[in-house]
Amino acid sequence: MSVLCLVEHDESGVTDATLRALSFARRLAESSDETLSALSVGSPNDLALRSLAEYGVSELHPVVLSALETYAPVAWATSLLELATSSRSTAIVAAGTDRGNEVMAYAGALSGLAMVANCFEASRVDELTVRLSRQRWAGSLIEEARLEAAPALLTVAFDGVSAQPASEPTALSVHPFAPTLSDSDLLVAVSQFLPRDAGVSLADARVVVGGGRGVGSAEGFAALEELAELLGGTVGVSRAVTSLGWRSHSQQVGQTGTRISPDLYLVSGISGATQHLAGCQSAKHVVAINTDPDAPIMMRADYAVIGDLNEIIPALVAAIRAR
Repeated sequence: MSVLCLVEHDESGVTDATLRALSFARRLAESSDETLSALSVGSPNDLALRSLAEYGVSELHPVVLSALETYAPVAWATSLLELATSSRSTAIVAAGTDRGNEVMAYAGALSGLAMVANCFEASRVDELTVRLSRQRWAGSLIEEARLEAAPALLTVAFDGVSAQPASEPTALSVHPFAPTLSDSDLLVAVSQFLPRDAGVSLADARVVVGGGRGVGSAEGFAALEELAELLGGTVGVSRAVTSLGWRSHSQQVGQTGTRISPDLYLVSGISGATQHLAGCQSAKHVVAINTDPDAPIMMRADYAVIGDLNEIIPALVAAIRAR
């Protein structure tokens, strides 16, 4: 028996969110002396294969079908369930990404099983029961629960689990898998991929320079862009900024945007609404710039700078360039 994990990968290898899911899944497998296996759609590159071995995957089952050249959530879910049945998997785990949550929701609907999202700890009690800890209400509440299901369907909170390789790499074996799919499994599929904006991905950035309504205008973000570039990071924004049309929703940090876990979140002009704080709660260090010393973001900050961002950001840029 094994714990089965869905692998998301691209030309850069296994995604960071999947590495976190693999870390979670491996610990679940170890709690009952099971192995960790994985399913990928398409063949991962050599870099990804090395990562899978480093994170404790014993068997990889790549699905290589021309019908699945693009993303098709029902077909992915059907593939996972079919492989889980044939391999007697006790749990199916996916990263808590948009894609992972969608696929696992379909898996729950197709199988009639409950899907539990935003997990960060799990251990097996017996053959049917898993003890879980998961985030609720944007991480403001922690739920302790027991799930009775075979297999257990779980997604992993991105900001709740760190990526930790196994103590020793496994001898990864690769066994291609050909699921039985019907035309109805392929009714929903991606028809076109559009290139994202160049630069560092917000979810993966080690440095995020945040800006809110206090920046004042769309043009005011030029200074934040310059600072982010100097720090090797990217720009994140509040919901108010996207609502005003100043920046794209893809740059929104928060419960309804992207949850981030950078080494440094340097944020200015954002008061710190609850949904925004939920999106940055896993940042290792927060530096906040705001004219209001009582703003909620200042309570979250490791370093709080009380002042006008239009003076402080250019001064930071000048100081970094001087170095």
